[in-house]
Amino acid sequence: MHTRNNFWGVLILLIGAIAGAVITHAGIYHRLIIFTSLLIVISWIWAKLSIAKVELQRESRGERQQLGQVFEEQFTVSNVFPFSKSWIEIEDASRMLSTGSTRVLSAVRPNSVRNYSGYTLLSKRGEYALSPTIIYSGDPFGLFLNKKIIESHEQLLVLPFLFDLNRFQLPTGQLPGGTSLRRRTREVQPPNAAGIREYSAGDSLNRIHWPSTARRDRWMVKEFEQDPQADIWILLDAQSEVHVQVDVQPQDLDQIPLWWLHRSSYKLPADTFEYATSLAGSIARYFSRNGQVVGFASQAKQRIVLSSERGERQLKKILKTLSLLNPDGATPINSLIETQAAFLPRGSTVILITPTTQNSLMSAVVSLIQRGLNPLVILIDPSSFGRYYGASTIAENLKSWNVPHLVIRSGQDLKQVVEHGFTETQVKYTT
Repeated sequence: MHTRNNFWGVLILLIGAIAGAVITHAGIYHRLIIFTSLLIVISWIWAKLSIAKVELQRESRGERQQLGQVFEEQFTVSNVFPFSKSWIEIEDASRMLSTGSTRVLSAVRPNSVRNYSGYTLLSKRGEYALSPTIIYSGDPFGLFLNKKIIESHEQLLVLPFLFDLNRFQLPTGQLPGGTSLRRRTREVQPPNAAGIREYSAGDSLNRIHWPSTARRDRWMVKEFEQDPQADIWILLDAQSEVHVQVDVQPQDLDQIPLWWLHRSSYKLPADTFEYATSLAGSIARYFSRNGQVVGFASQAKQRIVLSSERGERQLKKILKTLSLLNPDGATPINSLIETQAAFLPRGSTVILITPTTQNSLMSAVVSLIQRGLNPLVILIDPSSFGRYYGASTIAENLKSWNVPHLVIRSGQDLKQVVEHGFTETQVKYTT
């Protein structure tokens, strides 16, 4: 229970009445003492009961949404108390920058239900708890304020801004069907069987080779080989020094019509890391949905490596990692490349996404080629984001080595650039 400003006025009046009664013994002061005392007691009881039997239900549609979408919540307030509530205020105290979630309801009748919606234009990646929600109410005289805090375990994951790719042109010879690499894989159903061996604890039953089991009178399971050219690795530069960031100002939904639930007019902020996460997430989704084996690595404060796998589960892991990733690393991308390259199967496609203009990137790309890996470089031009230097020198060096590359600039249509940015001459490696 909290006191409000009006309480101190009434308290001063009560103290003055007591002083007047002691000094003058006038009857008016005695009546004033009784009046102010009853007012305080009644107001306190009223405020105490003001949020009694008030129930709140907060529902949302989906636990994952993308940057630029409008997140909608439904609030249901129920008064199961046998008396009316003069007013109830519901405050959304979560970290979500919502509009309409805080609402004041007046004259809430007994056993009645009120509904309203709250909207949030998602402008920042991350994971947000959809709580706490605070219910306020008090007495009609404004002396006391009572509140109830309602916690919830629901969370919203805001994914990067994703765009739908219809094509992503890989260099010649990078399509599935290359030289086999005999190594064990965690894929549930890899494309090729390399041989058989005896069953060991933990092997899946769908790998049992029944003809060999019957012939040898003991459990035999299939071993699989994986085509290394089907592996797609996305390496994202998270070094703080090379990224250009701006403060994201939340857009006020009060100035947006409520029917604005599409993202056709949404534009990424002038932030190189937001462009990088959008590119990485969209490319990962494209290859995952086309049955490719996709892996991901980045170096922020800690190194993050998601081993290459197929399927929707892998895509969800990559998107969640991108949602929580921040450009706070101190390690340049060439160090990440050199460390990770030793663990990549020969023939893998390595997609590098970076705004760096350091010459060390070129030496790391050359080392990938020498290891039998196929690098593609997506350069985010820092000059278009306000820096005085650009990516033209790095782009020229990549062109001289016939390394497929793209240069992304602020304000460009990422879908259009990625689908049509690689020219025919760029997608052929020298032998």
